[in-house]
Amino acid sequence: MKPGEHPEFFRFPAPEGRSRESRIRLDGEGKFYDHGAYVEHAKLQQALHTWIGRHPDDGRWILTNGYDWTYFTVDDVPFFVRSIKKVDGDAVLVLSDGTEEPLDPVTVRTGPRGDLYLTVQHPHADKAKAGPFDAKMTRFAQTQLEDFLSPAEGGDGDAVVLATRRGKVRLAG
Repeated sequence: MKPGEHPEFFRFPAPEGRSRESRIRLDGEGKFYDHGAYVEHAKLQQALHTWIGRHPDDGRWILTNGYDWTYFTVDDVPFFVRSIKKVDGDAVLVLSDGTEEPLDPVTVRTGPRGDLYLTVQHPHADKAKAGPFDAKMTRFAQTQLEDFLSPAEGGDGDAVVLATRRGKVRLAG
């Protein structure tokens, strides 16, 4: 049994001489920093994205690999949509942790700087890693929405409708 499978895993104290607090930070563009320095190793960046979860008791953001865990800081959202695939006429999100799930347009909203945010379900066997979670589309992912957009009728000429098989939403321009 991995330590993370123990029912009290998130209640165990930190290893002797260590703290559960870290200086790891996920910025608003989906990049990790440690003690203010960019985490340059690409594979470590990828791994950190797969370790994101919420502490089951206090709801704070954690990184857990099943053997240990630590708190970390999320500047904006924990997940990012890296790309969007068209599968059988539907939009499938590719998330920053490598998982995929269908786009539910009803959850898409525009942020204060024009970025597109949405809710991802992120199903996972580990309850700490199971959603729903907020996510933000990267600029690249936003460009891949073209096949799912159409002009909105009436009103603002810049408004569009984002539609998939799961629903549709009007987005102001």
